[in-house]
Amino acid sequence: MADVTADSTMDAVQRRLMFEDECILVDENDSVVDHDTKYNCHLMEKIETGKMLHRAFSVFLFNSKYELLLQQRSATKVTFPLVWTNTCCSHPLYRDSELIEENILGVRNAAQRKLLDELGIPADDVPVDQFTPLGRMLYKAPSDGKWGEHELDYLLFTVRDVSVHPNPDEVADVTYVNREQLKEILRKADAGEEGLKLSPWFRLVVDNFLFKWWDHVEKGTLNEAADMKTIHKLV
Repeated sequence: MADVTADSTMDAVQRRLMFEDECILVDENDSVVDHDTKYNCHLMEKIETGKMLHRAFSVFLFNSKYELLLQQRSATKVTFPLVWTNTCCSHPLYRDSELIEENILGVRNAAQRKLLDELGIPADDVPVDQFTPLGRMLYKAPSDGKWGEHELDYLLFTVRDVSVHPNPDEVADVTYVNREQLKEILRKADAGEEGLKLSPWFRLVVDNFLFKWWDHVEKGTLNEAADMKTIHKLV
């Protein structure tokens, strides 16, 4: 059992989610093996045991101009505060609606839930059948000395014009970018300009997949890019 009192300085909302939310633990083949609190799943000392690999998802939402919606994580986030990342990144939880394997429906349900929680995007704006799963990647990344990530991440793409009302407990800022604007953000992050930092999972997607997949976004051929059989190990 995690020591709740040890994190009394944690933001109250984030602290509640850390202990109430149960992540889905999987093996490296993405088979469900157990579940544990979000708190335990993100402690580096537990990650290093090799038993905290959990399912996650990363949503990449484009508008009808094919611009990608980015978010800056809030300052109160326990892991990777104030870093810029893709539209929405979170976890399917250990609950019936988010454990459904058929058509990756559990992960899609979780993505719809978190787009509402984090960005205020109504469920009607992002129907679950409009998420196109393009791939899965496995990675590990420390956040600081105490926290980190070890995730099997589903990469979900969608092209929708949506209403955005960010939740300040989750999101500090949002912006839409085209390819050239994203390349400038990457340049600034690499140069250490303006204190700009990117999440490690977003950077892995950018470096390995994003720009070639962006071509398919613009051509309307996302299904041609999908490969859900391979688990890309980018650790």
